[in-house]
Amino acid sequence: MVARRLSGLVLICCASGVHAFAPFALRRSPHSTTGTAEAGAVVAAALRMTAAEYSASDLLYQDQQEARARRAAVEQQLLGDKIQALRAPKIKKAPVKRGSGFGAGKADNRTPAQRLAAEQHKVIDEDGVLRIDNTLDGAACDVLRAYVLRQQELADVETSNNADVSTEYYGVENRRKKRCDLLLGLVPDENCDEDGRQVISNTLQKLLGKDGTLRPIYEELVTNEGEFYEFAAVITDPGSDRQQVHPDLPYRKEAPLYVIFLALQDITKEMGPTTFLLGTQSYEEQVKFEDYSQKDDQLSNANSRLALLKKGDAVLFDARVLHCGNANDEELGATRAMFNFSFRSPKEVGSLGYCGSIRPGYVGRLSLGDIGEALEQFQSGSNDEPFARYGNGLVRA
Repeated sequence: MVARRLSGLVLICCASGVHAFAPFALRRSPHSTTGTAEAGAVVAAALRMTAAEYSASDLLYQDQQEARARRAAVEQQLLGDKIQALRAPKIKKAPVKRGSGFGAGKADNRTPAQRLAAEQHKVIDEDGVLRIDNTLDGAACDVLRAYVLRQQELADVETSNNADVSTEYYGVENRRKKRCDLLLGLVPDENCDEDGRQVISNTLQKLLGKDGTLRPIYEELVTNEGEFYEFAAVITDPGSDRQQVHPDLPYRKEAPLYVIFLALQDITKEMGPTTFLLGTQSYEEQVKFEDYSQKDDQLSNANSRLALLKKGDAVLFDARVLHCGNANDEELGATRAMFNFSFRSPKEVGSLGYCGSIRPGYVGRLSLGDIGEALEQFQSGSNDEPFARYGNGLVRA
């Protein structure tokens, strides 16, 4: 239950709705019909206004957001203001085993990209996050960014016409101030112009196709059986609030989900980049985080990094690692658009307790291997719409 004071009335908001009560000063003697009528009129007017402008859930949500903002401010102080930038690690090339001669062992037949992915896997296991530079060229980022922001405009139109379909277009962030997870389609919608019809296919080809920049690391992490779990764009505008530190998923023995944030423009500190707390995907760190007597010390002593990415750079992270998006400055910030997708490890079965930022029609339908096969058809020129069989992912819209 939430109480508010409005126009001299006390508003009590609970599951049954918004109720207005006149305080003692507005009440008159039961023998004074004028006073009763005046108070009744004020109550009726206030109820009409509150019915139109407020609901119990809205006020509860507002209170929750205010509490989160206060806690986020405390966490910002605990983490400090001298957080280093996240850098791409310098990975030495592992020597290639030739396998000749007695006792030489099995030959290493992996490609250079596969050997690099194995070394990158070690970094993710240790830190929980990995920066990978130059995953997508600048021109492709510009095209995708324009496409994503156009899709956001179209989604706003659809959801303003019918609020019931908001979960078809937006993920968990759709009610937050100037921050959203825009769920994307694998195929162009009916409003898409000719230039935009192959934006998604072209992008995924460069990232996850046969020679894609991110294909080797995902094959290393989840194999071709890994489930396509998220497909979205994370968008924040100037004025968006700082998030609380959080993991996307609670601790599990195996890393359940590997997530990509790919910058579609250069990201400055004023735009609210993501802060990652290195190494916090472990069981011991998760225990500290869930214990209020240890949590603040954990944050004060965290080995944190700020994802100040250039256009086309990406961070790949274990969904258990602690992180938070920072505030996008009202005056000095700018719209920050991040291409976002993830794959689930086949080692983790059962519900993850988190449905992922993906359109409902795609849930459980595609694997990394499925996407690779579709992109092979696209690359060969045999199929201009390689994901047509999966549709736009919308169920009710």
